[in-house]
Amino acid sequence: MATAARGRNDALAACLDELGWSPKVLARKLNRVFGTGTVAESAPYHWRDAGRVPRAPLPTMTAYVLSQELGRVVSMDQLWQGKAPESLAFVPSDASMEYTWTFRGLARILEDWVLSGLVDRRRFLAISGSGLLAVVSEYLDGTAGRGPFSARLTDDTSTDPLVAQVEQNLPLLQQLDDEHGGARHLPYVGAQFRSVGLLLHEGGLSDAATVRLIRALGEIGQLAGWMAFDSADHGLAQRYFVTALRAAHQVNDRALCAHILADLSFQAASRSHPADAVALGEAARRASEGGTASVRASVLSRLAYGYAAAGRSTDFERTSALARELIEDRTGSEEEPRWMYFLTPNHLECQAGYSLISLGRTELERGDRARGRRFVRQGQDLLETGAYTVEKGDPSQRRALFEGAWLALGYSASGDLERSCEVGETAAARLSTVRSPRSTAVLNRLATELRRKQRNAYVRDFLPGLEGRISEQSSLRSARTATVGS
Repeated sequence: MATAARGRNDALAACLDELGWSPKVLARKLNRVFGTGTVAESAPYHWRDAGRVPRAPLPTMTAYVLSQELGRVVSMDQLWQGKAPESLAFVPSDASMEYTWTFRGLARILEDWVLSGLVDRRRFLAISGSGLLAVVSEYLDGTAGRGPFSARLTDDTSTDPLVAQVEQNLPLLQQLDDEHGGARHLPYVGAQFRSVGLLLHEGGLSDAATVRLIRALGEIGQLAGWMAFDSADHGLAQRYFVTALRAAHQVNDRALCAHILADLSFQAASRSHPADAVALGEAARRASEGGTASVRASVLSRLAYGYAAAGRSTDFERTSALARELIEDRTGSEEEPRWMYFLTPNHLECQAGYSLISLGRTELERGDRARGRRFVRQGQDLLETGAYTVEKGDPSQRRALFEGAWLALGYSASGDLERSCEVGETAAARLSTVRSPRSTAVLNRLATELRRKQRNAYVRDFLPGLEGRISEQSSLRSARTATVGS
C-alpha cells in the first residue's frame, strides 16, 4: 500500500511534463522495464496529484526510469522529498565496481560475485551516458595500462584436469544460448561463472593455471552478459560484461576486450542509446586493430548496428561493407579465438538486414517514404537468406526467432501483410522452445503495429495467436521476478 501524503508532487509533475508523459505512460514504461504487472496504470496519477508515495521498491524504480529518459540523475530526495526510503534490492550495475584495473581490483569484484551466490536478491539497474562510459573509462583512455599476465601463458599445454574441464565446457555453454535463448539457462551459466571466480578467489594455482582461468572467466562472463542481455536483464548484463572486460584485460586479450566492448555497444543500441552505442563501438574497433579478420569484422558489424540506431546511414553502409570485405577475404590461415565460432558471411548479412529494416522504419516515420522503403526492401532481401526457416531441431533456434521477428516487422512496414503474418507465425512458433525476451520484444512491436491493421484478413487470423504466445512469455518472465503493487 502506498504511503499517504498531502498535496501535489510538483517534482514528479515537472519530470512528466518535461518528457511529455501522462502518469499512464509512466506506468507503462515501468511495466516495460521491470515486467508486466509491476504497477497499475492508474497508480501514478495518485503519486502526482495526491502526493502519495508508493511502497518500495517503486520509488527507486520510478527515479531510475525518469533518470534514464531525462538523461540526468533524478534523485530519490528530489523526487519524493525524503519521504521514500532507498531500496537495497535495486542498485546500479556499476555498484562496487570502482576498484583499480589490477588483479587485486578484479579479485575484489569477484569476491562480490562469489559471496552473493545464487541467493543474490539485488536487481541491477542498467546505466547509460556518462555513467556507462565511466565504468570502462580507464580501459578506454589507456590509464588502466597493460594487464600483469603475459598472453603467452594462456597457450600453456600442461595437464591440469580442473582447468581443462573448465575450458572444455565453454563450447557446450555457448550451445545452450544458441539453441534455447538467454533466459532459459542464464542461472546455470551464471553459476559456472561464479565457480571459476571461486577458484581464482581461493588462489594457490600456478601462474599458467591462473591465467587460463582468468581468460575462461572472461569468456564465460561475456557469454553470461550476452544471455542476460537476451533476457532483457540489462543491468545484470552490464555487470557481467564489465567484469569480463576486466578479466580479459588482466591477460591482455585484446580480441576478447574488443568483443565485449562491441557487445556493450550492441546492447546500448538495442536500448535506444545510440550515442553510447557509437562511443563503445568505436572503442571496440580501436581495440580490435591487429586482430584477426573475423574479430575485426564482428566488431565492425556491431558498430554498424550502432550507426543504424543513430540514423547515420552513410556510416552504417561504409562500416557494414568493410565488415563484409574482411570476412570474405579471410585466408583461413589465422588462428581464431574459440568464441568466434558463430561468425559467417551470412551472419553478417543478416545483422545488416535487421539494421536496414530499423533504418528504413525510422525514415518512414520521418516521412521519407522512398528512402525508407528502399532500406526496408534491402533488409528483407538479406534476412530472406538467413536462419528464420531452419527446422526446429537446428541448433540456431534463437537466431532464427530473432531474424524471423525482424523480417516479419519489415514486411509489415512495407505493406506486405500476408508475408508478414506468414513469417511472424514461423517465428512465434519458436517461443515454445526458445526463451529470448529480446526477440519477444520485436514480436511485441509487430503485434502493436498489426493491431492498427486488423481489417486485413491475414492479420485477423494471425494476431490473436501471436498475442497469446507473447502473453505466455510475459507470464513466464513475471513468474521469475517479484511483482510489486502500487
